Amino acid sequence: MKQIFMDYANATPCDKRVLDAMLPYFSEKFGNPSSHIISKGNEALLALDNARNSVANFINAKSEEIVFTSGATEANNLAVKGYAFANQHKGKHIISSEIEHFSITSPLRTLERIFGFEVTYLPVDSFGLINPDDLKKSLRKDTILVTLQLANNEIGTIQDLKELIKVVKENSDAVFHSDATAGCGFISLDVCDLNIDLLTLSPTSLYGPKGVGALYVRNGIVLQPLIEGGFQEGGLRSGTENIPAIVGFARACELGKIEMFDRCNYLKPLRDRLKDGIEKNIDFVHFTGHEEKRLPNNLSFWIEFAEGESLLLMLNYMGVMASSGSACSSNLRGKSEDDLIASPVLTAIGVPKDICTGSLTFSLGMDNTVEDIDYVLQILPGIVNRLWQMSPFYLDKIKGHTPKLTKVDK
Repeated sequence: MKQIFMDYANATPCDKRVLDAMLPYFSEKFGNPSSHIISKGNEALLALDNARNSVANFINAKSEEIVFTSGATEANNLAVKGYAFANQHKGKHIISSEIEHFSITSPLRTLERIFGFEVTYLPVDSFGLINPDDLKKSLRKDTILVTLQLANNEIGTIQDLKELIKVVKENSDAVFHSDATAGCGFISLDVCDLNIDLLTLSPTSLYGPKGVGALYVRNGIVLQPLIEGGFQEGGLRSGTENIPAIVGFARACELGKIEMFDRCNYLKPLRDRLKDGIEKNIDFVHFTGHEEKRLPNNLSFWIEFAEGESLLLMLNYMGVMASSGSACSSNLRGKSEDDLIASPVLTAIGVPKDICTGSLTFSLGMDNTVEDIDYVLQILPGIVNRLWQMSPFYLDKIKGHTPKLTKVDK
């Protein structure tokens, strides 16, 4: 059976050029950069320094402003908790949004629940955009940190980060952090032009390795380390650095910077072809995210009377791998049905909780082809139709109505 992967927002294969750069550091160049007095250690230290330069160059930063971590989740935790703990004497108010990743909202909830911080969660409009006026009104004298994502991996919406940072800088002394994980490789990033203080990076969408990330920390920003026991990464992240992954991260950044324009130009027409076909052939479809201000590889939507998890499973059975914003697809082991909630992102943009379980996100990658898109358009209407026939709500809805479904799969 044909296997088509369309969940590149959650994982990308390692580019062969990236893998080739990494391989020597697993076996031949295996030294510990902290043991740089010996030649093997110095070899690793040189690789680490070169990688730091490459990642810094990717965002126009200084090399000493890059802190390597185990991934974007750790980088987000270091930014949020690390800054809050080190600067709580200045104030205990933080501003975020309703559509941030769990690696932002979870540490924020911990700061609220255990450490007495107060967090304002900004609303978004139906496209997932933050209103700069809402941000300005939320700023207070005791606001020490604003953390707002660059782009949303579920609905694809891209924020006007430069404008939001400008609002904060002109109206407060707060530090600005952004989780740029979803936008890496699709949006040109310049920390000097943005005037940003903290920025989370990951090779997730850059065809780099897993298990590595980075936090840009502007010179002068004080953080409290979350992992202690050594002096690595300027004392902000103890533990022997993962040299193979860091080298791969750096190579992915180098390639991403060169190929970003071509990648976007390849992916956007594929996404638009998929959207046009779904819109033409399936009824009761609601597309989510901003039509223009969105990631070039992201298509997200929900279908009335069709559960997201069922759509996902049936697509997978037919060889197509995507993702769902449905609560059922979340990693909620040990939870009862009463604990399941709709996607916070979908509810934040106004999708009714009782009908948003049909959410699907197709995130495309460089391995996808026009033939892949056409195959999805061939099978998806039939899958939706089968699910509809099992829904009493759908059967009531279509009385006197003829749905589109011109390409029902037999």
